[in-house]
Amino acid sequence: MSHEQAIYSEVALLPENLQREVLDYIGYLRAKYVTSDVKITPQFGSAKGKYILQPDFDEPLDDCKGLSN
Repeated sequence: MSHEQAIYSEVALLPENLQREVLDYIGYLRAKYVTSDVKITPQFGSAKGKYILQPDFDEPLDDCKGLSN
């Protein structure tokens, strides 16, 4: 008997509420241990137009104006 068949036969004997718990636990295990082999690399300029800087972005803050030379 394969692992898949053994798991299926054991889960089939459980009441429905415990079957849901087993399903939740399988989801937890997949999220924790199964990683995606696809590495997403952001492309240069892909965020262009998504962020708008204020015109005074490079100006000193009011709290720090006296600290600059």
